[in-house]
Amino acid sequence: MKPKKELLFLALGGSGEIGMNVNLYGCNGKWIMVDLGISFSDPYYPGTDLVLPDLEFIERNADDLLGIVLTHGHEDHIGAIPWLAEELGVPLYATKFTAGLIGYKLREHGLEKDIELNVIEDDGQFQLGDFGIRYVPLAHSIAEGNALLIETPYGNVFHTGDWKIDEEPQIGTPSTAEELTAIGDEGVLALVCDSTNVFNESASGSEAMVRESLMEACRAIDTRIMVTTFASNLARLQTLGEVAKATGRELCVAGRSLDRMIENAKATGYLKNFPDVVRFDEAMQLPRSKVLIVATGGQGEPRAALARVAEGNHKLSLETGDVVLFSSKQIPGNEIAIGIIQNKLAEMDVTMVTERQADIHVSGHPGRPELKAMYDWIRPDILMPVHGEMRHMKEQARLGLAHGIPRAVVQKNGDVVRLAPGEPKIIGRERAGRLIVDGDIIIAADGATMNERRRISNNGQISVAVAIDAGGNIAGDPVMQTQGVPIEDERDEFFDDAIDAARKATKKFDGDIEKLRENVRLAVRRMAREWTGKKPIVDVLVVEA
Repeated sequence: MKPKKELLFLALGGSGEIGMNVNLYGCNGKWIMVDLGISFSDPYYPGTDLVLPDLEFIERNADDLLGIVLTHGHEDHIGAIPWLAEELGVPLYATKFTAGLIGYKLREHGLEKDIELNVIEDDGQFQLGDFGIRYVPLAHSIAEGNALLIETPYGNVFHTGDWKIDEEPQIGTPSTAEELTAIGDEGVLALVCDSTNVFNESASGSEAMVRESLMEACRAIDTRIMVTTFASNLARLQTLGEVAKATGRELCVAGRSLDRMIENAKATGYLKNFPDVVRFDEAMQLPRSKVLIVATGGQGEPRAALARVAEGNHKLSLETGDVVLFSSKQIPGNEIAIGIIQNKLAEMDVTMVTERQADIHVSGHPGRPELKAMYDWIRPDILMPVHGEMRHMKEQARLGLAHGIPRAVVQKNGDVVRLAPGEPKIIGRERAGRLIVDGDIIIAADGATMNERRRISNNGQISVAVAIDAGGNIAGDPVMQTQGVPIEDERDEFFDDAIDAARKATKKFDGDIEKLRENVRLAVRRMAREWTGKKPIVDVLVVEA
């Protein structure tokens, strides 16, 4: 599809889900992309870590793509760049902190000379074809969260990115109500808006409140303190540096992502007064009341610092009476992993404090009062919710319409929306799927590999080898191995029955090897089902002498 004299929107990720944000705007034959993010894997994709958007549509139309504009540095907005951007062959645009994070990724993948990365100043403006793009700073849980004001011949779009309202954000200076009202005064055709916290009746809260709560909590503790938080939240890191100084504690940082974030922050003008950190061995030699540790792993990541401390295989350790502050919110889907770590900490008699016990975390996304304020400032003709599951986007559409926005469009990944001219509506569908990073290979999320792996994980696998001699006859008995088939207590008995079934199947051999393979496979699987109720994958290897 090539945009005509019109303004189109097409999400290839992030609409109907939280994460993996990829948004396309089309105008007068050309496209721009806003964000190129990932999602993290879940048990539905066993053995994998990362989920990427399927960009088949825009890869087919790459000659019409002008560039990729990044709103901020969270992984669900920039994480797919090293995997997918090179093939698109267009320049990237980001403000300095976000560009610094992207630069790390490009160097890690050996792509720094292959992908053009342009650094845009805060509040900067630039032109891509018929698209005029202006960065509009908004508060979020990372430095340099930005909305985009996208000017087109068919009207202006205010694309919020991820945002919240915070009058004391600790890091950065978000746009004021007056500045946002002035954007609304210019006329906004469409507000494309974050839906994550639409069900929250209260505002997200300020980092200043978190600073006060962390300071109060740490002053009351006279043992070792470990705080786990999102590495990307520079405001929280700055607060923890100030808390360490104010409470007479040395600061120790555990986690590669934290090290990288702090390095990038200092290189781009943030965390200027951040205290020097001590090494792990120094931290463990200090009196317990004289150290504050900041660690990754608050979402239950098994290889992160907190998990390794809880398992006792990290250079840092905790003991009875020490305190872990979870200065983060559980991301849906991570409850079990977080619970496992918290139970291990509980066995160690470590005290834990979460956001439910104290105000030590605030969200980076807008609740209903903040959404209503944005509606009043921007006053769009059209509301288009993004960055949410369908229930979030539908609810934001209802909220916006009830608050006086004339029209709302609820779309999902793959829907082509014409915003102008004429009545906004969905006019078509394009492919919008998922890819999986499996080791170093990118594969289809719904392809044969994942389907086979799910079947193996659910049912197990049996290998059977059958030999054929030089005369074309079956030689000896079949040989069998199993993996993941639940026959531990009666393994020998099962093998006897299964091999006997395979032997009987070979007696029907008439020279057709493929038929032999299928007969043995069905006989063994039938026996496995009788024994276990499972349907394992059965692989039959025919060896010809």
